[in-house]
Amino acid sequence: MSRDTGDNLDRNTSGNLPMASVLDAYLSRRSVVRGSLGAAIAMIAGTGLSGCFDSGGGSDNDSTPDNDSKPPVTPEEPKLKLGFNSIPGSRTDACVVAAGYSAYVLAPWGTPLNSQANPWKSDGTNTSTDQANSMGMHHDGMHFFPINGSSDDGLLAINFEYIDADALHPAGPTVDGSGNRPVEEVRKEINAHGAGVVRLSKVSGRWQVVDNDPLNRRFTTATVMDLAGPLRGSDHVKTVFSTAGTQARGTNNNCGNGYTPWGTYLTCEENWPGIFVNTSGSVPDDQRRIGVSTSAGNYKWETAANDPSEVDGEFTRFILNPTGASATDDYRNEASTYGYIVEIDPYDASTRATKRTALGRFRHEGCCPALPVAGKPVVFYMGDDSKNEYLYKFVSTALWDSADANPSNRLATGAKYMDDGKLYVARFDADGSGHWLLLDVATSTTGGSTLGALYTDLPGIILNTRGAADAVGATPMDRPEWTTVNPLNGDVYLTLTNNDSRTAATVDAANPRGPNKHGHIIRWHDSDDHLTFTWDIFVFGANAAATADINRSGLSELNQFASPDGMSFDSRGILWFQTDNGESTLTSYTNDQMLAVIPTDLVDANGKQVPVNAQNQVDLRRFFVGPNGCEVTGIAFTPDNKSIFVNIQHPENWPSTDVATAVTPAGTPVRPRASTVVIQRNDGGEIGV
Repeated sequence: MSRDTGDNLDRNTSGNLPMASVLDAYLSRRSVVRGSLGAAIAMIAGTGLSGCFDSGGGSDNDSTPDNDSKPPVTPEEPKLKLGFNSIPGSRTDACVVAAGYSAYVLAPWGTPLNSQANPWKSDGTNTSTDQANSMGMHHDGMHFFPINGSSDDGLLAINFEYIDADALHPAGPTVDGSGNRPVEEVRKEINAHGAGVVRLSKVSGRWQVVDNDPLNRRFTTATVMDLAGPLRGSDHVKTVFSTAGTQARGTNNNCGNGYTPWGTYLTCEENWPGIFVNTSGSVPDDQRRIGVSTSAGNYKWETAANDPSEVDGEFTRFILNPTGASATDDYRNEASTYGYIVEIDPYDASTRATKRTALGRFRHEGCCPALPVAGKPVVFYMGDDSKNEYLYKFVSTALWDSADANPSNRLATGAKYMDDGKLYVARFDADGSGHWLLLDVATSTTGGSTLGALYTDLPGIILNTRGAADAVGATPMDRPEWTTVNPLNGDVYLTLTNNDSRTAATVDAANPRGPNKHGHIIRWHDSDDHLTFTWDIFVFGANAAATADINRSGLSELNQFASPDGMSFDSRGILWFQTDNGESTLTSYTNDQMLAVIPTDLVDANGKQVPVNAQNQVDLRRFFVGPNGCEVTGIAFTPDNKSIFVNIQHPENWPSTDVATAVTPAGTPVRPRASTVVIQRNDGGEIGV
């Protein structure tokens, strides 16, 4: 979540408290408990690891007889190493990248995707129709889908998280004498949100948008989508628009993202509650717990309701007050159609996006798949980005069939693996172990009841995912954001951005600093039965000059950071993560940034993986810094790892040219445009090495 969107309030009143009494014992040993998970990791990664955070290699005991039948020893391949030096921080209206690299602006806000859109106008006068057919605002999570396996031709599926109304309109947002928003402005704002698919092609070494490609398309807050999974057809999602409860309109505040093993894109609805308002005086528990406003929506779209030009309640739907005899007569359930993982087939423009309700309803930040293993369930990991919210996991009922990696119908495959399964929430125990708590009707609550008694059935539990997690005793986390999985061994990583509401009295082993101004990255590895896991804290954000209690990873000026947010592994095992920093000592030193590290290179004398610490911190390196005022977010890679795409969100006065590293001349104001930036090595080699 960008620091510029959402109210970032702590709405968890569950009283699920940390285990502070055993924190000191945990911190003193600083290494994860290594359970007997070697077989599970070997099955996933084929490495024959003997412990949860081993770096690789086989068993310490060689039982092969010493005779002539012993196979010849194959020399080990050299370990992958970062091939760039960490760069200093930057405070300019320009991007900065490691030496030997170039960065170019690609597909900024307003770039037309088809002939129905006029070119972007620097005075902000593009229409709502233009915006519906162009790149949206504030680019965020994204994924590159190659065409026929190519690294020079593909589809970029991308999120547009929120809007800057001052930049979107010629003179900012307006209201009439009655406090109502003009419908054209509201429609333009609705069309600037959502997600998109854009065809990219590399020509003479430079990436460019393929204008008017038949696969280019936009999904906005008005786009009709299908509902699937437990809530499809439920009374909870029936409205006057979809009396059968099978469809929804739009997706909003799409932040982090994911992808599937069968080639579809997952866009995640995060701060969507802010577009709704319920002034009825009787707010359902799910709306209260998730943060629906009782006064006004963030953008006041509801004030355009009943305009003579309104079509099918396009503005009225943001008002959740019951007005009819039943839910099928009004929009009291409209918010219940939001808060999900949305699946998009980027390769087929004839398909509708589908909301996969089985994966829970909350403020989704991301949705990363575990490594798919034939004959095992498909697994997704998801964070709920608010203070003291939770980490979730979905485990499919269907077992992975490798033939589904390239199916004839991708959304049907999505239904197979994402509409039926088990939803879990995480409890992190102080000894470095953890448990996945099942959110189902028979699950016992900490209050001596069951989730079925509280919420009736599975659709009721899904609708109230946060409340169900409260009830079973999940661990409140420091704003859980993006998840990513190490392709080398299946370890899972989660960014915990910050939490200024955590106090010294409420710290726990997994969230040990209160207040947590800098954030940290936690990692774990699941047991084969998906019921337990072992974990450690991989790295603590901090400023280099901080006390030892803050700078627990021993960071230096060349890798100090705060508020880790976007994060992804590339196919080689390099972990890239980005920041959304608001901590003053860091913001005075550098703009938001992207760093890289290879976790499997960080090992002790026995070859066991260890966290970032004062002895190995030099291997965590700053690779990229964005322009003033921005958040660096979203990561995508081409299959050959020779191009990396990152997004620059809400810059202050950038870009002035298509060269991302060009400094906007002093005294030259530009209408800021969120943009994708593509980074390439000047010699054409792989990024990062």
